[in-house]
Amino acid sequence: MSDQAREKIVIRKVSRRLVPYLGLAFLFCIIDRNNLSFAALTMNKELGFTATLFGWGAGIFFVGYFFFEVPSNLALQKFGARIWIGRIMITWGLISAATCLVSGTKSFLVVRFMLGVAEAGFFPGIVFYLSHWFPERHRGMVLARFIFAQPVALVVSSLISGVVLKMNGFLGIAGWKWLFILEGIPTVLLGIVTFFYLTDQPAKASWLEPGEREWLQAQMDEERARVEAAAHKLSLWQALGHPRVLVLGLVYAGAVMCQSGTMMFLPQMVKALGAFSSSQIGLIVSVPYILASIGMLLMGHSSDRKQERKYHLLVSMLLIAAGMFGAVLFHANIVLTIAFMTLVAVGYFCTLPLFWILPSAFLTGTASAGGIALINSIGNLFNFFAQGSMGWLKDLTGDYRAGLGLLGVGVVIAAIVAYMIWLQIEKKRRLSAQEASPAEAQTARGAAK
Repeated sequence: MSDQAREKIVIRKVSRRLVPYLGLAFLFCIIDRNNLSFAALTMNKELGFTATLFGWGAGIFFVGYFFFEVPSNLALQKFGARIWIGRIMITWGLISAATCLVSGTKSFLVVRFMLGVAEAGFFPGIVFYLSHWFPERHRGMVLARFIFAQPVALVVSSLISGVVLKMNGFLGIAGWKWLFILEGIPTVLLGIVTFFYLTDQPAKASWLEPGEREWLQAQMDEERARVEAAAHKLSLWQALGHPRVLVLGLVYAGAVMCQSGTMMFLPQMVKALGAFSSSQIGLIVSVPYILASIGMLLMGHSSDRKQERKYHLLVSMLLIAAGMFGAVLFHANIVLTIAFMTLVAVGYFCTLPLFWILPSAFLTGTASAGGIALINSIGNLFNFFAQGSMGWLKDLTGDYRAGLGLLGVGVVIAAIVAYMIWLQIEKKRRLSAQEASPAEAQTARGAAK
């Protein structure tokens, strides 16, 4: 069997085994994060929360997330994905369900902070985990398929949350409380299944043929050696203090703040623009994410087919900015607001898989685990400020335009910086290829595209 035929078979097997399951886990993760945005439609009035308090309370999730992100990813490398990802899912599912017990400001802040602590390490852990199973040339589409679960989850959450809110009073329990109960329990059950389903590394994959295991492990070892040769192997502490890692954290912040700031407040923005019921709001809010899921898969496929990353990433991030600025200009028109929020969603979800190829282009091993976690934690810490600022500026100005415009400027700067980082990585790979043997040089040049 030729290497090309073997590669096609192995990648297909690994994709079918891992990506749908991890995507399902991620789907529940996003549902458990996003349900607060719909709970706010009735919870805020019942508990007396202002937009400012709700924004900072929603955002404090990312403070807990920030402090425990790197330790969680290091624990994943030590204990293995099977145990650690399962543990994360069980604890965050329990805490998400416990949000139904919130009765005031203090309990709201505590539960949201603890949810961030519990979930810390899940997304960067899976990005790190997938980098051990798929060569870089396949990661654009693989990450797109995995992250595809996020817009799907937002669609599902938008559609069912409005319906669940209608359960208000059933068994004497408020509708917003039913949201947390019914959407938290499935995560706990799936977390238990994770202990038995995942495989930590290719060498232990009993569901692959012996020759397939050996081929895949050899491919990943060869790629790791090539990355270390081009970028020099970094220790954990070198990676955590590396300027490129820190800058990537800020670049990521520019993108995720736009999505986080709009996602958490979008149901309330729609409600302010018309006399819509909860189920109608859910249907309207689902539109951007339906189109974003399609756009993300197309962008991932295009990037892998052309083996080009930097221009795809630049265009994706600029789409976010265009959507933010458009929403500012046409904030009073419900149709145009949703159209530009769709542009934000499409740009954001196209950005994610392309962005997360970047860290593994110069980090390996423990440095990769810590670096990916730090990048994600820095980016998500800024979500605390994004959501808090959106709420504060809304109370201050009476609408969301100031917050949207501020976030739009940030993502433009982030797009330019991301493009420059890709240029630096490609330059180092070309220099490394020139120093390699002819056969190695050809491989390195292909990876540099």
